[in-house]
Amino acid sequence: MRRIAVLNQKGGVGKTTTTVNLAAALAMAGFKTQVLDLDPQAHATLHLGLLPGRSGPSLYEVLTDGLPLAKVRRMVGENLWICGSHIDLAGAELELLGTVGREVILRDQINADSEEFDFVLMDCPPSLSVLTLNALCAATEVLIPLQAHFLALHGLSKLLETVNLVSKRVNRELKVGGIVLCLYDAGTRHGSEVIEDLQSFFDSRRKADAPWGDARLFQTRIRRNIRLAECPSFGQSIFQYAPTSRGAEDYSSLAAEIQGLPAASIWQGDESPADAASAA
Repeated sequence: MRRIAVLNQKGGVGKTTTTVNLAAALAMAGFKTQVLDLDPQAHATLHLGLLPGRSGPSLYEVLTDGLPLAKVRRMVGENLWICGSHIDLAGAELELLGTVGREVILRDQINADSEEFDFVLMDCPPSLSVLTLNALCAATEVLIPLQAHFLALHGLSKLLETVNLVSKRVNRELKVGGIVLCLYDAGTRHGSEVIEDLQSFFDSRRKADAPWGDARLFQTRIRRNIRLAECPSFGQSIFQYAPTSRGAEDYSSLAAEIQGLPAASIWQGDESPADAASAA
């Protein structure tokens, strides 16, 4: 089982969009996939067609009352399940303040779950809270969605330091799998400069014993696409809403890379940046 925490403490970088549509792409590829929505905003829950508070218990009850994941899990598609969120999760940090081992509750619940999955994707809140800490302690990999913008690079060092701290003290298995660029404008000079800066950033800090020692910048870029912005309001993944869109192409390509396969041909140089930018 691969447990992937999708994490960035900055909001609006495509974190939830990536969690949901990558999960959908993996499910379509035949992998049994579960999404854990740890964000109190419950956007992943809504994105997959569930109504927070009206679709049964949520991860709030899992973390605070010890409810098994099986009681929360809902099937939302072939090979695809979600354990939803609720606004009550925002209060979980205070409620768990005096709880011993509060940072490993989710890990213990996943370990106790009798259902086996190929992938578990965790949508983390845009903050370094106890909810994020639970995801990092339960995960084996961290996937960082990042916008190809200079300001988006700020805070990356802090994020990696947090991952490093959790890796050293609590979860020795935790590694940074890589960076995926979202909201990407193909063909812009600034985007290319940010990619170079990111590569230099990792090369200058690459250490064999660091959790980001094998981190990579995924070749697939998630291009700006209005269909990706529209599909959450219909409670559908991009593959249900617009299966022929470039958003669907990009997440299929990312899912291939996650599996260790080559990215789609569009990211192998078969299409020029100008063509990619104008694609429907």
